[in-house]
Amino acid sequence: MNQELLELIKYIFLGLLQGFTEPIPISSSGHLVLAREILGVQANGLSFEILVNFGSLIAVILVYWNDIIRLIKNGFRYIISRDPNTKSDFHFIIMLIIATIPTGIIGLLLKDKIGDLSKSFVVGITLLITGVALWTIRNLKGERGDKQIRLKDALIIGLVQSVALMPGISRSGATIVGAMLLGLKQETALRFSFLLYIPVSLGVGILDIGDLVRDENFNTIPYLLAFISSIIATYFALKWFMNIMAKGKLKYFAFYCFIVGTLVVLFL
Repeated sequence: MNQELLELIKYIFLGLLQGFTEPIPISSSGHLVLAREILGVQANGLSFEILVNFGSLIAVILVYWNDIIRLIKNGFRYIISRDPNTKSDFHFIIMLIIATIPTGIIGLLLKDKIGDLSKSFVVGITLLITGVALWTIRNLKGERGDKQIRLKDALIIGLVQSVALMPGISRSGATIVGAMLLGLKQETALRFSFLLYIPVSLGVGILDIGDLVRDENFNTIPYLLAFISSIIATYFALKWFMNIMAKGKLKYFAFYCFIVGTLVVLFL
């Protein structure tokens, strides 16, 4: 097979892999580390990660578009008129902002050290940790909804999300596990997790624009194909995961993390 075509296929696969694993609790960053090592794909600089993560962000926004518009409208309405019917949405926005702060601070402090953890053995161990966390909450239902999210809950979920800066620790898994251990309902945990992903991902993207502009190794066609692939894969994976959550079948993701984590530790 033509070498250039093979490279394009590899990058499309990486985009699909990033997109598919971003919304489900098995760690997209960990899978990218493993896939790039196995396929021998060298993407120097941060441009590749920036683009595929931005693709996932676009997909998450599309899935939650109606929620986002409602929150924005009702948030402004509450600020302007103090309409009691919009207070719960305003409260939800404030909790999202509070949960974003710990991740932002810790991310800035540890940004330069995170890359040192991008090794297959580390990913194997952290996948096993993710599996244990998912197994712990497999039967939890929770009782508190959107209106019952407390300041303490938002701070703890934000701190837990910071742990997911490590490759192999799923961001969605960490935040959902944290939220459900705090007693939030599955649907509230899921919605809060992915709406929280939006400001965090936007913030990281803005901070990384300079790296994207200065990247002399930017591989235009392969990177853009990976970007498009990540949008498509994230959109459908998130829809699928929402259905899995509704059926209470998180244990299957725990099994997956146990199996893959063990294989990585033993053989990579």
